Amino acid sequence: MAAAAALALAGCAPAVDVAPAADAADPGCAPMMVALPDAIGEHRLRKTNSQATAAWGDPSRVILRCGVNIPGPTTDRCVSVNDVDWVIKEGNPVWTLTTFGREPATEILMDPDKISSATVLADLSAAAAKIKASRNCVGQEDLQDLPTSK
Repeated sequence: MAAAAALALAGCAPAVDVAPAADAADPGCAPMMVALPDAIGEHRLRKTNSQATAAWGDPSRVILRCGVNIPGPTTDRCVSVNDVDWVIKEGNPVWTLTTFGREPATEILMDPDKISSATVLADLSAAAAKIKASRNCVGQEDLQDLPTSK
């Protein structure tokens, strides 16, 4: 009887429909996916219907997709949280946060009016760090230290 009740409850929370990234089948996504937190802030991890994707909250407050296009050089803002670099594209209302210098790359979609980007990045950086970094963001201050040709 308890098994039937558990099955009935599981049916109440349908899987979140998330389109997979182009390289979602990249085996490099696996270490990060198994390290994802059970919650971001107060929002619980939910099941999704696509490989290398995750969602938190009901309705979803955070969507994650591994295997997205790797960002190249950009003038978009880049922040480092717990040694993970993230390129931030501020949309209205959805922001896209993409790991920089990690292959495969991971993308997070979130609305900063619904959940703090600082909370999202702090809670997801440990999992994102499971994908080894090969590059880091460089800022204007870093460019001032480049050697000059004389």
